Order: sequence, then C-alpha cells, then structure tokens
Amino acid sequence: MRLLVIETATEACSVALFEEGRLSGSFHETIGRGHAERLVPMISRLDEKGRADRICVSLGPGSFTGVRIGLATARALGVAWNIPVRGYPTLALVAGMARTNGVGEVTVCMNGGHGEWFVQDFDTDGLPVGDLASLAPEIAAARASRPVIAGSRAEEMAALVGGQPTISASALPDAAQFLTVPDALLTEHLTPLYGRAPDAKLPAR
Repeated sequence: MRLLVIETATEACSVALFEEGRLSGSFHETIGRGHAERLVPMISRLDEKGRADRICVSLGPGSFTGVRIGLATARALGVAWNIPVRGYPTLALVAGMARTNGVGEVTVCMNGGHGEWFVQDFDTDGLPVGDLASLAPEIAAARASRPVIAGSRAEEMAALVGGQPTISASALPDAAQFLTVPDALLTEHLTPLYGRAPDAKLPAR
C-alpha cells in the first residue's frame, strides 16, 4: 500500500510518499507563494513519480490559494490513477508533529487572514478539543490554552499569554509527519476548511 500526502495550506509546500506505513521519500520547502508551480514537480521527484494507492491532502485552514491548489492536484491524480482521496485538517498535522516531541495536550496557533490567528486545542490523542476558531491575537491569547503552543504564531501567542508556556519547535506542517494525524480525522469530504467567514458578501436586494 502506497500513500501520497500533499500539504499546501501554508507558506510551506511539502509532499511525502509512504510505503507500507514507512516513509520512502519526501520534499519540503518554505516558499511563501508559488505552490502551483512547485507542487507537481515535487511529486514527480518522488519514487515512481509519486504513484500511489491512495492520496491524503490538507484541507486547511490556511492560504486560500494553497489549499485549493492542493485539493485540485489531489483530485486530478485520484481520477487519473483511479484511487481514493481523503482530506485532513492542517492544524491536526501541526499538533501531531508537536506530540512527536514528547508533549501531550497542545494549542495550535497559525497565521490566519486579516491579522487574525487560527487557533485550536488538541488532546493527548491528537484529537481536537473544541472547534477551530479565527481570532484577533488578543482574543486568542485570552482564551484557555494548553501547556504547549505549536504553530507559526506560537511565539507571538506565548508572549501575549504570559506564564512562560512551552513553545513547540513544530511551526509549519510537513507531509513527512503525516502519520501523526489520527485516522479518525480523515474524511472523504474534500471541502476546504477556511476557518473564517468569506470576505465577499452577496449584494443586498
């Protein structure tokens, strides 16, 4: 069983290929923008050009464009190879990466849109505690958080929280760490997790 993982929800772009539950190859780059140009070449550099028996792809939240590029690529490969595609929440991957460093409960705090942060708590099994929220930094810091903070905004959140919470080294998601995501969080519904209401609104009648 070969599994291809695609992660494009943040300024990082990464892919990983697993065979029988073991990592056989991966690439990870922090590129900011340009996922559309980098993703497919990354996959083609994997063994057998990334050909797999199933695909898992990040649903976000994160970059609107990045999430949609990852989903479009995963869907296209799924059709071309006639294999199933599943989605997973990006914050769960960041939480799982933190847990590999020996931590238990963790708050993930990632860069959001319009100056807000995406925030969600995870228990010792890597499952979410409460819903994903997009909050202003001050509000995010005021909410109850776990002893460990991970994610791209972990340092800033820790500074606002006070009390010297532990900051995990896990900042940006990496497809090579996908096996830290609980199976219970995988879904057939490939709907992006935007984490906040859309900016565009329908005109009033």
